[in-house]
Amino acid sequence: MKAILIIATALMLVALVGCATVNPRADYDRAARDVGRAVGTDVLYRPDDAHGNECRVTELLDGGLSADEAVQVALLNNPRLQAALFKLGISRADVVQSGLFSNPTLAVSVRWPDGGGLTNLQAGLAQNIAELWQIPYRQKAAERDLDRTVLDVAREASVLALDARTAYWRSVRAHREHELARENLELAQKLHQLAISRRDAGAGSDVDVNLAESQLMGAELKLRNAALATVEASAALATRLGIKTPPGDLVLSDSLAEPTTWMLTPAQVITAAMADRLDVQATRMSADGARARVELEKSRFLRSLELGVSTERSARNSRGDRNWLADTAFASAQAGQLTPPSLQPREPESTDWVIGPELGVELPLFDQNQAQIAKAEYVHQQALKVLDALERELAQEAYVACERATTAAGNARFYKEKVLPLRETGLSLAQGAYTAGRATLLSVQEAQRLLLEARAGYVEALTSHTLAIVELERVAGRPFQKLLESAASMPVSPRSSSAASQPAEDE
Repeated sequence: MKAILIIATALMLVALVGCATVNPRADYDRAARDVGRAVGTDVLYRPDDAHGNECRVTELLDGGLSADEAVQVALLNNPRLQAALFKLGISRADVVQSGLFSNPTLAVSVRWPDGGGLTNLQAGLAQNIAELWQIPYRQKAAERDLDRTVLDVAREASVLALDARTAYWRSVRAHREHELARENLELAQKLHQLAISRRDAGAGSDVDVNLAESQLMGAELKLRNAALATVEASAALATRLGIKTPPGDLVLSDSLAEPTTWMLTPAQVITAAMADRLDVQATRMSADGARARVELEKSRFLRSLELGVSTERSARNSRGDRNWLADTAFASAQAGQLTPPSLQPREPESTDWVIGPELGVELPLFDQNQAQIAKAEYVHQQALKVLDALERELAQEAYVACERATTAAGNARFYKEKVLPLRETGLSLAQGAYTAGRATLLSVQEAQRLLLEARAGYVEALTSHTLAIVELERVAGRPFQKLLESAASMPVSPRSSSAASQPAEDE
């Protein structure tokens, strides 16, 4: 009984030690902070507050949607991002699991004597104590994996946020192009009426009226296509926001802004990216995790060393009725003549328990874990090379992003300061000359076409510049304003000073 009590007590202690819970709340907080550093807002979907998320989304969608609000809606409401956030709970569960001992082994055997009587009973409880030195390495590897998962999820959220911002500005451009198409239709209608008036006054012809009407029909078709493009752009935005609202019901409150001037060089963007880019940090963490797994595999040279306690109760023969016939035959055979059996009672048999420690060890004769150690080392080297490749690609992305922003801003200013005034003046002169009979309808149509092209080009330049700013945020891993603030405190090298003055939009 004492042995059974000892084993039961040991099992209770092991059960108490093994109690563990999985709570990823702190991991959600970490991911939100990382997202905040990357895109400027730490709003993020929380699986443990679904009602609060829905209320916040409804509040953001009410009364028009700005670019920043669109980012927040995407971070709260996009179902793919919501699914990705559950990776944090999965990874946290792996961390909890890594700190748990494997379950002890309880072995019980019962053997019955062939002549009846008390059974032979054996019991043993063993625990793999090799985990005493394996668990710290296992926990470290799991924690590095969790850190990488947090950064991966935060990176996925930041990519979604920038995609939502990009989709927002493309939708704004589509709405602006729809407005331009409507203005184009109005110009075509005025020109058509002018051609009819000149024909009725005897100063024009049916040819001019036919040309003006053809242009009017073309303007109507462009307006229809522009309306379709607006719906498609709004639907693309709604998809990233994770909402089921009809695309036409989305109201966008921001408009494309004029570019301003700022001081930024590719070298400063690269410096910021190396410090803040979440995918760079995740890749570094992946390399650290791979290194931790090398140490874990090295600690598993001796995979199993079991220490426990075992107990045994010996069997006892039956003390029931004697077989007198068999005993008489046995006694007569021994004496050589008929002899009665002995009447002396049997000696009592011992029923004491025996208990003691038990040790079991796996002998590493054939498998010394050398293959898994080598595999972990190769994975570590692979992670380092991936990090090196990412850093090299990042530098080129920074150069291109800066040049794209500079070119787009210059084009937007060029359209506004030179092209648009020239084309507007040209159309005004052509219309006046046509009214006075000094020019043909074709010259008016050409001047109108050039003006419409200039307006569309200006919208495209503003959009390109705005999207280039978003691309700079993606490359640098920081909001544009934070990037400018950090760049202002960085020294500008003489080599890059010629490219330091870059026009851009201050969002």
